[in-house]
Amino acid sequence: MREDPERFTDSHEPASASAAAPDSDASSDLARAREGDDAAFTRLVAPLRAELHAHCYRMLGSPHDADDALQDALLRAWRALGRFEGRGSLRSWLYTVATRTCLDTVAARGRRALPMDLGPSSDHAVVGDVPLTDIAWLAPYPGTGLGDGPASPDARYEQREAVELAFVATLQHLPGNQRAALLLFEVLGFSAAEIATMMDTSTASVNSALQRARAIVGTKITSPSQQRTLRKIGDTRLAEIVGDYSAALERRDADALLALLTEDVTWSMPPLGHWYRGREAVTDFVVRVPMTHCGAWRHLPLTANGQPAVAAYMWDDTAGAHLPWSINVLTLRDDLIAEVTSFVGLAHFDLFGLPKSLEAVPPA
Repeated sequence: MREDPERFTDSHEPASASAAAPDSDASSDLARAREGDDAAFTRLVAPLRAELHAHCYRMLGSPHDADDALQDALLRAWRALGRFEGRGSLRSWLYTVATRTCLDTVAARGRRALPMDLGPSSDHAVVGDVPLTDIAWLAPYPGTGLGDGPASPDARYEQREAVELAFVATLQHLPGNQRAALLLFEVLGFSAAEIATMMDTSTASVNSALQRARAIVGTKITSPSQQRTLRKIGDTRLAEIVGDYSAALERRDADALLALLTEDVTWSMPPLGHWYRGREAVTDFVVRVPMTHCGAWRHLPLTANGQPAVAAYMWDDTAGAHLPWSINVLTLRDDLIAEVTSFVGLAHFDLFGLPKSLEAVPPA
C-alpha cells in the first residue's frame, strides 16, 4: 500500500485517549526521534513491542504474519512520526498504525483456519494423511512477555486469555473491522469513540461492529477460559496431566492416554486436514498412527497460547536422534484434556526457541 503520513495523524484523537504526561526521558527520546534518531525511536517503542506483537497475532493468527505486520507498522510509524502531535498517547497512536496495518493484511490474505473449519471430523484413523499446503493455517503463539492480568483497567480479557486458541480461532471468523473493534475494546480497553478515530469511522459503526462480533464469539466460545480452568486445577495437578500425557505417548500406553481425555475430546494436526472427535475416534487414531506408524517419542513441556503444551520429538533412524515433529497445545476441561491441537512443522519449533534434536541414542 502507499505510505501516507497523513493517515496516521493524531490531531483528531479524543482527549480521553491521552495518557499521563510523559517523563522527561520519553519526551527527550520523542524529540530526538522526530529529528531522525532511530535509536531514540527504538527506546520509545521497546516497552510496547510485546503487547503490539500480541495484538498483531490476534488479528492475523500467525506469529510470522505478526512479525511482518509489526515491522511494517513500526516502519510506517517511524516515517509518520512528524505527524504525531502528542495530543493522545503514543501507545494509542501506535495501536492505530498497527491495527490499520493488520487490516491491510487481512484484506489481502483472508483468514487463517484450523482443520475443523474445513469439514466434519473423521470417525476412524486416516493413515498417510498429507499436508494441505493451499490453506493458511492458524499457528501457535509463544506469548513471551505477556502479563497475567488485563492490558488496561478497562479491558475485559486478560492478556493471556486473549491469545488462547479458542479465542484467536474464533476471531478468524470475524470480518477485519469487527475483529479490530472487538480487540481494541474488549482486550485493550479503548473506548468506542477512540476506536472510531483509530479506524477512521463513526462511533455508531464501531458499536455495530462490536455487537455483531460479540454475538459470533458468544456462540463459538461457551466454556470458561483456559486461564480460569488452569487456576482452578493448580500448578501441581497441571504438571501431572502434562507429564502423564507425554508418558502415555512415549510408552505407547493407549489406556493411560484414554484416561486423560474427555468423552468429546478433539484431536487435530494442522497442516493435515483430517481431525477426530470423541474418545473412540481419537483412540483409533492414536493407536494406529502415533503409537504404531511413528517412531519413538520424546516430549518437552512448554506454554503456547497461554495454555499447557508439549513439544513432540519423533525418533529418526537416519539422524540417530529425536527430531522436531509438532507443538501439541492442550485445552483442558476440569482436569481432563478436551482438545489436542498438534501444530506439525519445524518452523513452530524455531518460534519457541526449542532444540533441533533430543537424545543421540534411541530408547531401549
